[in-house]
Amino acid sequence: MRVRVPAKVNLQLGVGPIREDGYHDLVNVFHAVSLFDELTAEPADGLELAVEAAPYSRVAIGRVPTDARNLAARAAVLVASRLGVEPRVRLRIRKAIPVAGGMAGGSADAAAALVACARLWDDRERPALSRDDLMEMGAELGSDVPFALLGGTAIGVGRGERLTPALTRGTFHWVFAAADGGLSTPAVYAECDRLRDAAGESAPRPSVAEDLMTALATGDAKALGAALANDLQPAALELRPSLARTLNAGRDLGAIGALVSGSGPTCAFLAETDEDAADLAVALDGAGVAEQIVRAQGPVPGATVL
Repeated sequence: MRVRVPAKVNLQLGVGPIREDGYHDLVNVFHAVSLFDELTAEPADGLELAVEAAPYSRVAIGRVPTDARNLAARAAVLVASRLGVEPRVRLRIRKAIPVAGGMAGGSADAAAALVACARLWDDRERPALSRDDLMEMGAELGSDVPFALLGGTAIGVGRGERLTPALTRGTFHWVFAAADGGLSTPAVYAECDRLRDAAGESAPRPSVAEDLMTALATGDAKALGAALANDLQPAALELRPSLARTLNAGRDLGAIGALVSGSGPTCAFLAETDEDAADLAVALDGAGVAEQIVRAQGPVPGATVL
């Protein structure tokens, strides 16, 4: 069973106050893009997991766990538990989504494992897992997993796991600059809190930006570029100052929108057309401001059986 699953970019990431459960209230406008991991699930005597970089990718996979800590392995165990079977499966992940890059690669792999294992262990003698079941299990695994199942463009609230599809017209053209090494998501959130405390600022209650939603609904790339926003960006720049150079280079080279993707350190650049994206990718690669430059389009579907 082979499943393809996309990366995401946060078109808006509004970070609110810390909740009693330790998470922040969020408003996330997720956008799935055509940068894919692929997961293959096959019957095995036990739970096995292997990770490799996709042939066209320079993704560093050395820090990806291949044991029970991996979110895809945890997803397989969760599906097995729900179905009352033993988690006897071999999982192979081919990664093109940057690791710890703010594009939800681990969550994407978990979503792929949920879909693949549910199909692999489907049996007419017991009820199959529904899409709603998988979404619920995804939220149990992590805040970004449900969106990797859904794909497209969607508004996420709460921890980001409660999703509403967003009206989006047309195709948007992206260039992503992946940095050497990752950033810890908890560390970036902690730095965001520290910066706010140091400035004497209280965390605002986030809300969806109307200009962003209008840009999506009308397919206006320039308006979307102007509306991109990420409350975690100052924290990511504080922890990785070199990202400011990457963002500035993209803007100088013609991007109509630029921001750090999620908790970083991948930087996302919006171009007006596919041709503009191709030119921007070549120029950024020549500028030497990132470990890898990749192009993608969005929105695309979520986890898909191939």
